[in-house]
Amino acid sequence: MSGQSITDRIAAAQHSMTGSAISKAVCKASTHEVSGPKKKHLDYLIHCTNEMNVSVPQLADTLFERTANSSWVVVFKALITTHHLMMYGNERLIQYLASRNTLFNLNNFLDKGALQGYDMSTFIRRYSRYLNEKAMSYRLVAVDFTKMKRGIDGVMRTMSIEKLIKTLPIIQNQLDALLDFQANPNELTNGVINSAFMLLFKDSIRLFAAYNEGVINLLEKYFDMKKGQCKDALDIYKKFLYRMTKLSEFLKVAEQVGIDQGDIPDLSQAPSSLLEALEQHLASLEGKKTKELTADTRASTLSSAVSSLSNTGMSFSRMDEKERQQALEEEQARLQALKVQSTPSISTATSAWGGRSHTFRHKRACNIHIEIHTHTHTLTHTLINECGVFARCILSLCAPVFRPDMQWSQPGEKKLTGGHSWQSKTMTSTTAWNPAPMAPAPMTFPMTTPQVPMYGMVPPQMGQMGGVQLMAPQPMMYNQPVLRPTNPFAPMPGAQMQFM
Repeated sequence: MSGQSITDRIAAAQHSMTGSAISKAVCKASTHEVSGPKKKHLDYLIHCTNEMNVSVPQLADTLFERTANSSWVVVFKALITTHHLMMYGNERLIQYLASRNTLFNLNNFLDKGALQGYDMSTFIRRYSRYLNEKAMSYRLVAVDFTKMKRGIDGVMRTMSIEKLIKTLPIIQNQLDALLDFQANPNELTNGVINSAFMLLFKDSIRLFAAYNEGVINLLEKYFDMKKGQCKDALDIYKKFLYRMTKLSEFLKVAEQVGIDQGDIPDLSQAPSSLLEALEQHLASLEGKKTKELTADTRASTLSSAVSSLSNTGMSFSRMDEKERQQALEEEQARLQALKVQSTPSISTATSAWGGRSHTFRHKRACNIHIEIHTHTHTLTHTLINECGVFARCILSLCAPVFRPDMQWSQPGEKKLTGGHSWQSKTMTSTTAWNPAPMAPAPMTFPMTTPQVPMYGMVPPQMGQMGGVQLMAPQPMMYNQPVLRPTNPFAPMPGAQMQFM
């Protein structure tokens, strides 16, 4: 199965007609095409999570609806999209997911109608359990372990003993759900499961980094704990060692499927003598006869263990630094591309506008400007205020495109005649800005554009803004010549703007 299916195209067309851009983007990100969700759709959905006038529950519900599909490809990609938004989107998305009583109910999912349906359905069930556990962790501690501050002054290193003992088991449960994905290199056979594995890999690094720092804090405070706390802490440490071994196996799979070696951290376990020291200390608190280590030996053993685990923690930061640098480079490239495309050269800005090449560049700049603004605005006087010098060009060239229902009228227009060789001069979108020696005829048209949400974003009420009562939008009437002057940015002779 490859490419978008007919069902995908029909669904996208339906969302286009209804104006639901969020639903369309979710549909596009979770098509039947056997490849990971496309970056442009994920980036748009991330942008939506940061827009305060976008309904996060609606976005989440749309993702849930896609997981009700019978195709493993669609369901898997919907889960991947959700996971991606949990990682890189606004925190209010994971807050909403954590507030729900139920999330993904895919424990019995099975696609019997596809070639890889049985195998991929197994990973879908495991993957959905991890996302449920990730949301549950946030519900319990109100923080995403993969995003919390790390380092000497990080959250886990400065946490109190009581809170540590409650928090570390929550991290353990989330890490267990992640490692239960259990994919070997032979099963990572398509772009969909590979995309999921990459997100799990990134989560495993950051999750274990927080886990590791919590254990360091636990060990540093262990010999000052009460008996009950020591017992809990020793159990946590033993489970930590087991999960470190499991993570090491997971990272070997990552290495075999081509993940950059520089992104894979080195796991350095504490010396085995530390575990012996911890057990002896607990035994002495319980009144058992045991050989207690001297204070110097205990301090030396603890220092060596903390040093080893700290080295492990430092190696976890390589992937974060690389990803931050990559994101910075992409942002700079994007801004540079916009600057090159939308900023006219000095010679173009200062020269006459009669030439065809200047007209082409001017129109291209206007088209780009329109494309940028029409993602979040409709063609109203608000757009005019924000677009500045481009306003007149936008209205003259592109208003008919955005307002097919616009009524054009020329009251009192007189038919012009000019002899047998006279030809009508009408402006089109490709006509150069050359004035014609003819008398201007006044033209009047209304500019009352309905506020239709763009890309699923609900615009603020026009009557209010920031709690201040504003004047309701009024229709604008333009009386201006049909033909434009040489310089489109110059004041228009005889043009009048009236707010009726």
